[in-house]
Amino acid sequence: MSLAAHVRTLGRGPGRSRSLTEEEAAEAMSQMLEGAAPEAVGALLMLLRMKGETAGEIAGFARAAQAPLADWPQADLDWPCYAAGRTRGLPWFLLAARLVASSGQRVLLHGWNGPDRTIRDGLEALGIPQVRTPTEAARALDAGRIAYLPLENAHPALFHLLDLRRTLGLRSCINTVCRMLNPGRAPASVQGVFHPSYRLLQADAAQRLGWCNLTVIKGGGGEFERHPGMEIAGFGLRDGVAWQGVFPGLTEDHRRLSDLTLPTEALTALWVRDEGPEFARQIVLGTAALAFATLRRSPELSALWHARPVLQTA
Repeated sequence: MSLAAHVRTLGRGPGRSRSLTEEEAAEAMSQMLEGAAPEAVGALLMLLRMKGETAGEIAGFARAAQAPLADWPQADLDWPCYAAGRTRGLPWFLLAARLVASSGQRVLLHGWNGPDRTIRDGLEALGIPQVRTPTEAARALDAGRIAYLPLENAHPALFHLLDLRRTLGLRSCINTVCRMLNPGRAPASVQGVFHPSYRLLQADAAQRLGWCNLTVIKGGGGEFERHPGMEIAGFGLRDGVAWQGVFPGLTEDHRRLSDLTLPTEALTALWVRDEGPEFARQIVLGTAALAFATLRRSPELSALWHARPVLQTA
């Protein structure tokens, strides 16, 4: 079946069009990754945007997109990073990911953030290796339990679909598919969204994919980063079963995350010398707590923070 057939399914008009089945979505994604006609790709992505994606469509797309990544090493925690960062300050969540890794969990971050260099600069400052091959990823996860996988290196075809935003002028469902990619086939995943409506969509898609544990929150700038002064609603899975929960605020400080206008060096100052705003420390510890809850673990965070390893810069 050609991609044009799937475009017809979505675009026949009122009373005749319908959503794609999970199998049709997987087939459509395979064709797009293999280089289907760009006009058909654009039409399909924009029809989906206008209609609104279903969990079955996202699951089918994600299943097909993950297929070429079978050689990547397995991780314990999947941590996608795909937000543009316009409403976020420094990526404090990277310290939370490092803290989780220091407990022995294998954490695989992956992402792309457009022209925003904040996260890539933060990775370099914190010595989190950027890996481009399965061998590099395995070595990094064995050595330091954490690695970051740039989407443009790991999955060029999917990156091309994501980068169509520059041509189409709008985001597409590929942003959600990337969050569901889970290249290390981890049994636990943490995901941030900017628009709350996507929390349940991603949770439903994960259940269709047979995932075990997932936490999705409306996070700082769209990343998995909690605001410590607010009550946080979580959606996802626990042991494969649909789950919803509420995490109470940790502080009385209600400022915006982006109000912390600090240089990248503030990330290393907090990790190396425990110097910086208490608000930032609570972002890190609060985000790590949500990640550990997703992993079904509950270590003593204060002790883990004080025992954090010496920073090894890249």
